[in-house]
Amino acid sequence: MPKIVIGSDHVGLLLKPEIIKHLQKRGYEVTDVGTNSTKRTDYPIYGQKVGQAVASGEFPLGIAICGTGVGISLAANKVRGIRAACVSDTYSASLSRQHNNSNVLCFGSRVVGSELAKMIVDSWLDAKFQGGRHQRRINELAAEENDDESQFQKLVAEGHQEENSNGASID
Repeated sequence: MPKIVIGSDHVGLLLKPEIIKHLQKRGYEVTDVGTNSTKRTDYPIYGQKVGQAVASGEFPLGIAICGTGVGISLAANKVRGIRAACVSDTYSASLSRQHNNSNVLCFGSRVVGSELAKMIVDSWLDAKFQGGRHQRRINELAAEENDDESQFQKLVAEGHQEENSNGASID
């Protein structure tokens, strides 16, 4: 049974139980890292908890929900190794996995309704990382995250060489 971690602030709590049920119906073992109270709380706490659970390797993927998805995605992205995507449509959710290998999905309970949120989750979970040129871009992000400027520049140069040998492309 695949595992996934989920967290939210008090605003995201309105949507989180529906997403948990949906994930369980899909066969996921879901771990909820909070909040489980409607009392006002801070989204960075739960973005960090989800991010750390994924970055540690305990969970391959995570979902984080706040009012807009923006704040909690910023918090999750502060955790080394996390590529959190804040999305509000199925297309962006799918491409965030295919091209960016996102490992945390974020959205806002004030932005998307429960049915759209479930479709976003499905699109994200069903999409697979395409690798190839996208892997180099993930490697560039990792070099930047690790403050390895020489590795970053090397990867950028490789990308330019690939573009010049294959011709210009918009993807």
